[in-house]
Amino acid sequence: MLTALLKTMRPRQWIKNGFIFMALFFDKQLFVSESFLRTLAGFALFCLISSTVYLINDLADIEADRQHPEKKFRPLPAGTLPISVAWSAVILFTFITIPLGYMIAPAFAGIVLTYLVTNILYSRWLKHVPILDVLIIASGFVLRVGAGVTLITVERFSPWLYVVTTLFALYIGFGKRRAEMTLLTHGAGSHRKVLDGYTIPLLDQYITIVSGTTIVAYSFYTFSAPNLPENHSMMLTIPFVLYGIFRYLQLIQTGHAAGSPDEVALKDRPLQFTVLLWGLTILAVFYLS
Repeated sequence: MLTALLKTMRPRQWIKNGFIFMALFFDKQLFVSESFLRTLAGFALFCLISSTVYLINDLADIEADRQHPEKKFRPLPAGTLPISVAWSAVILFTFITIPLGYMIAPAFAGIVLTYLVTNILYSRWLKHVPILDVLIIASGFVLRVGAGVTLITVERFSPWLYVVTTLFALYIGFGKRRAEMTLLTHGAGSHRKVLDGYTIPLLDQYITIVSGTTIVAYSFYTFSAPNLPENHSMMLTIPFVLYGIFRYLQLIQTGHAAGSPDEVALKDRPLQFTVLLWGLTILAVFYLS
């Protein structure tokens, strides 16, 4: 049962909570021990609250998931995790995360609570509203970035990064919806009601729009944000962003991205290598220049 609970908590998706480290990374405080430890603690708490959200989502979708070709094997719809245990975990994790978050930073606790409430509304109503459902998903990434900002005293963090995060999260969100449409093909709406509001051509247009604006916004950040190197060396990171966006788009269009975006990122070596090079280049620009 504990194994089933851990699986439902989806530790593989905790990679999304890495967005909390953006403030630390881009504010050149990665090697400041106090800031790093506070951000690490915030990351752990966000992993716990995000797992709470996953439990709530699976509880809300249990009947629909039983009809899904892949999700029917999850512990709750499969019956390996009792519903009572899942609800107990939701209550316990919530009462652990909020007070500890407040002890670290009251503003951080506020963002964690906002994230939880927003996702409860998403699970109950908003996930059935086309476009708004993806906006809510994107807001989760922005809240993670904002949570990281509350944990340290920022000096160089640019608002441009909020814009880039929003656009990139929309790109991922619409990509996820397209992957679901491709996987379920006919009768997609019977598995997830919101998919009735989308078509693959429409999603392709959305993806084209947000991918292009993501590239433009990130490019503007690299040469117009304050406190970046005056030699504009940050622009060296643009090719990695271009390739990462193009690579994910290729996986979507060729049908190799049937899973969620985080699963694709964990399996696709070119994407992993690109993210690694992007991060190393930023390290060199920020910390070695």
